[in-house]
Amino acid sequence: MSSQSEPTSTGDNLLPTPEQEHGSSRLRQLSPGNVRKLGLTRKIRERRDFKEDENPEEKARRHKELELTPLYKELLYTIAHKMGKPSSTEVFTDRQLHQYIQEAFTMTESEHSSLTERVQSAEPPVYCLMATIKEAKEILGKDISGFSDPYCLLTIMEDEEESRTRRSRAKPSKSIVKDAVSNDKIYQSDIKKQTLNPIWNQTFILEFEDIAGASFHLEMWDKDEELSLTQKLEDIKTSFTSLKRMIKDAKKEKGTDDFLGKVVLKLQDLHCTEDNWYNLEPRTETYPDRGQCHLNLKFIHKARDGTLSAGRSAYINYCGILQQFVQAYISKQQSSAPWKGALCGEAQTLLELYATQNNLSPFLQDLAKWVAYSKLYQSLEVDSSVLFQQLTSVEYHWHQQELPYQQKQELGDSLHGFLQYGLCLVAKYRDIFLPTPSSTPKLHTLLRILVQICKTQAFQKLNPAQFELHDEITDAIQTGTQEWFTIKKGLHQPMTKDLSEIVNALSRLIGEVQEDIKHNKDPWNRVFVSAVQVDVFTVTYKRFDSLLAKEVKETLSLIEGQMEQALANSLFPVYLSLQAIHKDKAFLQTRGSIELTNFQEGFREALPYWLNQAFSTTQDRVERAVQVDQLQPLQSGAVPIKHSSSAVDLVACIQPVCQLWEQLSWPDPEEAFMLMVKLTEDVCKIVVNYCHTLKERVRMLSEKSDHGRAINMLCVVVNDLEHLRSVLSRIPTQLNWAGLRDRTQNVIGENQFHNTLPSQLQQAQGVLGREIRSALDTLGKKLNTDIETHVRNMSTRKRFPSKSTEDAADPLMRYLEQELKYMNENLVQENFNSLLTPLWINSVKILYQVATQHPQQGGLMVFCQRLLYTLQCLEQCFLAEGNGLPLNTLHSEEYKALKVHLTHNSLSSWQLVEKFLERKIWEQNVNSSEKYGAVTLLASYSRSDQRLRVEVLNAVNLLPMDSNGLSDPFVQLCLEPTHIFSEVEPRCTSIKSCDLNPLFDETFEFLVSLDQCQAPGACLVMTVLDHDTLRTDDFEGEAFLALKAIPGVAGECEGDGLSSQPDAIPAQIRLPLMHPKPNEDSILALLESRRGEREAQAYVKKRRQREKQSQDGIHP
Repeated sequence: MSSQSEPTSTGDNLLPTPEQEHGSSRLRQLSPGNVRKLGLTRKIRERRDFKEDENPEEKARRHKELELTPLYKELLYTIAHKMGKPSSTEVFTDRQLHQYIQEAFTMTESEHSSLTERVQSAEPPVYCLMATIKEAKEILGKDISGFSDPYCLLTIMEDEEESRTRRSRAKPSKSIVKDAVSNDKIYQSDIKKQTLNPIWNQTFILEFEDIAGASFHLEMWDKDEELSLTQKLEDIKTSFTSLKRMIKDAKKEKGTDDFLGKVVLKLQDLHCTEDNWYNLEPRTETYPDRGQCHLNLKFIHKARDGTLSAGRSAYINYCGILQQFVQAYISKQQSSAPWKGALCGEAQTLLELYATQNNLSPFLQDLAKWVAYSKLYQSLEVDSSVLFQQLTSVEYHWHQQELPYQQKQELGDSLHGFLQYGLCLVAKYRDIFLPTPSSTPKLHTLLRILVQICKTQAFQKLNPAQFELHDEITDAIQTGTQEWFTIKKGLHQPMTKDLSEIVNALSRLIGEVQEDIKHNKDPWNRVFVSAVQVDVFTVTYKRFDSLLAKEVKETLSLIEGQMEQALANSLFPVYLSLQAIHKDKAFLQTRGSIELTNFQEGFREALPYWLNQAFSTTQDRVERAVQVDQLQPLQSGAVPIKHSSSAVDLVACIQPVCQLWEQLSWPDPEEAFMLMVKLTEDVCKIVVNYCHTLKERVRMLSEKSDHGRAINMLCVVVNDLEHLRSVLSRIPTQLNWAGLRDRTQNVIGENQFHNTLPSQLQQAQGVLGREIRSALDTLGKKLNTDIETHVRNMSTRKRFPSKSTEDAADPLMRYLEQELKYMNENLVQENFNSLLTPLWINSVKILYQVATQHPQQGGLMVFCQRLLYTLQCLEQCFLAEGNGLPLNTLHSEEYKALKVHLTHNSLSSWQLVEKFLERKIWEQNVNSSEKYGAVTLLASYSRSDQRLRVEVLNAVNLLPMDSNGLSDPFVQLCLEPTHIFSEVEPRCTSIKSCDLNPLFDETFEFLVSLDQCQAPGACLVMTVLDHDTLRTDDFEGEAFLALKAIPGVAGECEGDGLSSQPDAIPAQIRLPLMHPKPNEDSILALLESRRGEREAQAYVKKRRQREKQSQDGIHP
């Protein structure tokens, strides 16, 4: 029997429901007119089964009668005559299948019973098994050559035939098929020559009456043909192993074929469709491994009753059944999610049975699914991935199998129609595919389907006209953008002809466009570029550019010459939206002319009104902020905020003025510079007005507050102004002066730029600085007055008759600690430091004034001791462990003078003498001039016997004191201060007559303790005198040698073991002679003022005599 070809369908396309047909006409109206190229390829077929004016109930009834009932009968017929097991693991009874189709087709019980009776009375089909022998492998080689010439015999045997065959066989026979059934029921395949792996691909249709007890038999035989002796000898030469086969062949009857194997399958064990490899079974155990045979088995019907569906093809019925099942499944689902191709088990079983019984190929089944799903996509929520999957399957089968002509036309119409519908959806992507994570993947899949359709061989062959999807999608986007803009423009039409209303309507329209551009720039553009390489942002932006430019030009022409503040305020949002849209041009992939490039020129008339509005609004907000400000720090604690609420509000108020510059982004450089000058001027005015308003506020609040509260408010005001000064310093950065300078360097000179903008800022900074200093001066005056009061209270001995120095200074220090702590907590650091510096200077000044104006000479030393202690406490207070004023600020010249004055006045007379001698020792050490000569000596101290040994060696370069130009010098040695060495007498060398460079070589020993030598100011005073007989000796000069510098004196004494230390080696010392400067020593002046102390007066008198004898200043 020859193989069977694919059945052809004679019906139309998938039958639509009345609702779908109405929807398709609506979609045709929405379809974009830019599908011109697609329209040339194929004529759209329109069909109209019912009248347009027919009511929905009548339409539904007619649809059920004409469309659903035939399909229902076909399904009942399929269930009644089903064969084989479905591929589904779940098995359904006939009752379950009946119940399912009754629900899916919304049939009543009476309708179901009536249709069931009609189907039962219909002519039954002819049951058939369509068997395709594909190939075999590794079969036995029966010929002398080692190969076989295989062919197959096929038949279906009923139970009676098989049992009758067994009874009739007297002896075992290899052939079952030939002996069991008549020749007209046996089908034979082609003979494949000399192979062990034959390939047939032959199909046979085997009829049978009842599946129960029937079995499918396939026997494979090796065809034997008579060969000449020459051929047999040639085979022997080529293969000696075939000799055995040759002998065996000679024994059998001539023309008898060899048995290769068999396959026996019970029909009731088979599925609807089987495609498997089956082992070739032996009749005996001689050769158990006989290879395998690949079979494709399918149960089909022949001669089905054609009256059930009015002669429509099985393919059309399959499409209708599939569509009805999908609709029933979707309507039954509770979820609103798109359908993703799933069907219930009953539907899958029925579809498989119907397709198998009617011998619908997988290609036709996939084609039906594509047609059905693509149409359902236009009316129901179907996931795009389902379509993509079916389209891929259709493309796969296109290369494997040829479609009948009518199905080709239907596939072409379906692909064409879906492309048209898809382009319609693309044109309306804004409304259908929202820019959300759940919607954009649907758009992406749709675009991929459109791309895949254009790539398929089916589309390219069935639609031969040139078709560029990229251009079609671009045209659809442009058309859709135009329609969307027109709709939005209609929605935002002004209700009246009022200019403000017209501007507001334009603003709302531009806002919609701005939002749409935003979505096109990111989510939608990402989808279009990745799927079809269309830059939807560029396409829509250029379209909106021309549309908006026209709208803006028309609106501004109506306003020209009628500008006022309210109208300008309405225009500002329009300007900002256009500015934002214009900035998006940087994202365009293709460059070209942009009509909105110079849109700012149309708003030049409104610009002054915008600046005035910004200034007046900010000024009003600042005034309101000051009016409610209670001048208290905003926050205390670990992170204090020391300024008040109005300072924060002021910064917030100024910020919009600065933002206005960035929002305007004025393109003309020269006009932009003038705009910057105006904005900077407005900011400075606001700051200055804030200063004046704040001063008035603190004055008003101070009148109702105590003195302490007023001081507190003043601190807050200082902080507010300082905070504002820091804000002003950031203005150049906030307004990007550097960027403006780069833009204007070709139109604005360097000097003009820097003489305009910085000078405005400097003037405002100057006002703030003056106000801050004024407030700090007010605080400082209050503190200075209190400090002076405390200091003067310490000058009255009667007030503190028994208090110590610490107790006397304690009130001042407690006052300062309290006030400075408060100031530190409530003033910002910079202002606190600014307050500390003048406060320290004034404190030093007050102490100096009080110290020098003390009227009571008797209590001066005690008072100065208190003042010195107070000065030391003040220094530590203002230093604040390194957190206050630096030392270089504290140790000013005034401070140093005051400290010296207080230090000296705090000492006793003998302490002053010690200070005087220490100063002289220092002068001796720094003096290197031998203007008055020098004296040389050896000196050492022996701790063992506490003796100071001094050997005067010589003197040189002495001044001639006598009329003969010479002198009679001698050296006087005296240990000072005398209150320490009171028991040590002065010593003198011998007199050397008429000698300016005398050689003495005289040794003197002084019995003094080590403690005396190490006492403050302890020194050896050597005075060189010129001896005169009749008058007072003349003064040649003096030298001071610190006893601590003599070997043996330096170092501490350990216990009483003085004798244990070795004597020091004498050191030779050369001392330049000095003359005192008359009336220049402050210590002598201080001692001289203490007239009640006789010892001090005697010492001063002695030194004054030396000053009178001094020649310092006389000799060069």
